[in-house]
Amino acid sequence: MKQYTLTATALLAALLCAGAAQADDRVPRIVAFSGAIGSQPFASVGGVAVPNDVLGIAPGGRPWELLKLKASVDVNGMLQLRAKGLLLGGGNNIGRPAIPRNMQATLFCNEGGVNNAWNSPAGAVDAQGNFSISGALVPVAPNLAPVPPNPCNLPILLIRNSAAPTTPGGLPVPGAWFAAGIVDAGDD
Repeated sequence: MKQYTLTATALLAALLCAGAAQADDRVPRIVAFSGAIGSQPFASVGGVAVPNDVLGIAPGGRPWELLKLKASVDVNGMLQLRAKGLLLGGGNNIGRPAIPRNMQATLFCNEGGVNNAWNSPAGAVDAQGNFSISGALVPVAPNLAPVPPNPCNLPILLIRNSAAPTTPGGLPVPGAWFAAGIVDAGDD
């Protein structure tokens, strides 16, 4: 019985040490996001309604809400994103997800006054408006580095509708923006 207890204790200690070592080997993050802002199709500029474009990208045709968002990009350009509750914020289907639909993320980093962009693979939205995206970000322009810079200055993460046609790199073409991530300041 003593031998069994000692073996079990040694095995547990080894597993705990391995878990701690693995946690220390995580890849550093460039940027993280916690929370989201839903899109509104129009903004008022000087009392005039204008499209609520962000960096030249049009919003979805209706108001949208995204109840929860957690996302991070590591130094290898890998995006991990979980979103809950992508819902219409207006119209006759207010409060409901508009599905079937796929979503993508576009990360913008400001380099010398230029907002460079990297797109993610697509993730399918489920019946509750939840989706996940996991994979490598791909530069939008051929002259960009294969991964976003570290640090990513003035980061903007747009959650975008994903259209069926694909880019030369094989990713779907992202469309209108539905939500934007809120940068996680890490001061919780």
